Amino acid sequence: MTTGTLITVAPTGAESAKAEVPALPVTLDELLLTAKECEALGAAVIHVHIRDDAARPTLDPARLAETVAALRESTDLIVQLSSGGAVTDPEASRLAVLDAGPDMASCTMGTVNFGDDVFLNRWEFIVDLHTRMQERGIVPEYEIFDLGHLSALQRLLGKYGLPAGGHVHVDFVMGVPGGMPGTTETLVAAHRMLADLPAGTTFSATGIGRSTIPVLLASLSTGGHLRVGMEDTVTYAKGRPVESNMQLVARAVGFAQLAQRPPLTTTEARELLGL
Repeated sequence: MTTGTLITVAPTGAESAKAEVPALPVTLDELLLTAKECEALGAAVIHVHIRDDAARPTLDPARLAETVAALRESTDLIVQLSSGGAVTDPEASRLAVLDAGPDMASCTMGTVNFGDDVFLNRWEFIVDLHTRMQERGIVPEYEIFDLGHLSALQRLLGKYGLPAGGHVHVDFVMGVPGGMPGTTETLVAAHRMLADLPAGTTFSATGIGRSTIPVLLASLSTGGHLRVGMEDTVTYAKGRPVESNMQLVARAVGFAQLAQRPPLTTTEARELLGL
């Protein structure tokens, strides 16, 4: 079992509207403040979506590059850009995310129903994203929304080789309507399937909405890591809105310390991920 816990904060996402969730960080200044606060608490990775001047999700290349540069200047966090964007974003725009030169980027391993929408990830697109990251030295986090996505990852690595840095890290995204449920039983099943991936593969787990705490506890108990943030949940408890991303990171840090697996530093996180 890994002794420390890698904590990723996903502060914004592409789903929630600022008008409905006023605490959501959507400007660069708000994102930088959130990043600094969460790093001070114990986060080592920031998973980034950005918004335009009207707080709508965007993959604008200039804004992405500015965001990566600002986060590097202001924090020591590992900057992980989302290549998923919003479900309506075209493949070309999603591939162009890599031009911003992040430390990491997400690589979703298959198509999934996403609420009332479809999050489309064709095999050819996955291969293109994976190989471009290899060429540029960008470390992927393979996003797993369903158990079949782990089989797709096994196929990808077997045919196209290990990612940049040589270490395989996946994130189980659990509780999305249409994807795998956010339950202990499902996480255990996914964890068992990691045996088919290269030795040393590590995983984080994300519980969407009300599955946040069950997934958090199950991940810690199986040696996994944590992703939390307002991208994934905007309710801290029943009837209690999240006040800030700090609140979610602080809870994750508290559970990690209780499990005697304290948060990894950014230096330790880079070593773990092959950065």
